Amino acid sequence: MNRTVALPFTWFLLASDLTGLLLCFNLAVLLRLEQSVNLNSPLLYGLTLACMFGLYLADNYKIPQNISSFWFVVRVLLSLLVIVIVITSGIYFAGLWGRENLVGRGILFISMGLFAGWAIASRILVSKWLQKNPTVSRFLVIGGGKKALNFAQEYQSADTEAQFVFLTANKLTTAVLAGQNQVEFGVNSHLSPSNTPELPFFNHNNVTIDRLENFQLWEQQSWSAAIIDYSSKEVSDTTLQRLMAMRLRGIYVYSLADFYEQFWHKIPPAYIQDDWFALASGFTILHNPLNIKFKQLLDFCAAALLILITLPITMLAAIAVKLESPGTIFYSQVRTGHNGKKFRVYKFRSMGQDAEQMGVQWAQERDPRITKVGRLLRLTRIDELPQLWNVLKGDMSLIGPRPERPEFDGQLRQEIPYYDVRYLVKPGITGWAQVCYPYGASVEDAYQKVAYDLYYIKNYSLFLDFVIALKTLKVVILGKGR
Repeated sequence: MNRTVALPFTWFLLASDLTGLLLCFNLAVLLRLEQSVNLNSPLLYGLTLACMFGLYLADNYKIPQNISSFWFVVRVLLSLLVIVIVITSGIYFAGLWGRENLVGRGILFISMGLFAGWAIASRILVSKWLQKNPTVSRFLVIGGGKKALNFAQEYQSADTEAQFVFLTANKLTTAVLAGQNQVEFGVNSHLSPSNTPELPFFNHNNVTIDRLENFQLWEQQSWSAAIIDYSSKEVSDTTLQRLMAMRLRGIYVYSLADFYEQFWHKIPPAYIQDDWFALASGFTILHNPLNIKFKQLLDFCAAALLILITLPITMLAAIAVKLESPGTIFYSQVRTGHNGKKFRVYKFRSMGQDAEQMGVQWAQERDPRITKVGRLLRLTRIDELPQLWNVLKGDMSLIGPRPERPEFDGQLRQEIPYYDVRYLVKPGITGWAQVCYPYGASVEDAYQKVAYDLYYIKNYSLFLDFVIALKTLKVVILGKGR
């Protein structure tokens, strides 16, 4: 499901859960105490927010794709069970048990039981509505170069029903796409099929090709957005005037880079040029000294606090690493940091002592070099805890681009445009790329990571750091690390 459709329903579920929790607490108090709940109680809103936060961490605000799925119901029920256990434990140790109406006489358990039905019903309602009212994304793409085709391929990989109309004067593109018997041709296109091999990545039934000169035949139709591929060099003054008229009619008009940034929260390096860096808004983290100093202060204070909080976990992890396999407890490695400065990063050793006896390698999925304890440490991100020392030293930030190994930098710098921009800020233990994209093990993966890093650097804010921290916590709880 595309983000433009999913986002409003995510907000609906948040509002529904907030309303449902308040109603269920009130109903439980009414049943047990024959009175209404105190709407001025801080504990009421604290419990409500704790429940919603727990549901978020367990991924219960994603739109259910299959309402008949047994695991969909189980996930909601298990999430609420864990939430109740955590809240009950916290209330008990805080000494509030029996002293507050909301946490006595079974009111909390009754409330959660009622809310479980509410939460499941609201998600089923949303899913059924989406099934009965499917929304098809429809894009008018100006240009038919490789970048425009890659954009359509990526969009259709997530939304196979998305429709695209390419208006292009590129004869090579029209010849390639004309080779698909399934492709629908635009009005008066006068294109003839070629012998070009079929392109495998399109849902060809949803692709239409026409000449750019026929723009006026398409501009009055309904579109999700118009997309401009500036790299195709096909955008004339006349085309821009027609696009302006579309925008004034309420149709969104984006460049490829702007669409990626707004909807997919990344900026692929291949879609930007020097003039984009010169004219684009944002990048406040690079030229606002106050922002930089405040981030450094937060990093230092948070790292010191986390070292103290996680000390018991750190000690258990160190013992587990030492007992499972011979070798050192910690693993150090040279990485590239701020402005290309090299530094030594520290982690708990998650591989065998001789993991790189064959030389430097990309880490792979299900890497056989990873030990059993190491796999658990990676899944929970516990192996990253020693990097808090790097934050205290000033080599790293809590949040920022992932520091890469110098051995890989040379190749990546040659193959990925604007690769070094990611080193204009301090690298981080976690970051936007780390929570949005799986662990990279190739140049293509590194390219995707740089796309997310560029988005982070351009759109940096304390709120974005807060969102990344929440997403990181979700990764840790759900064991999605690697």
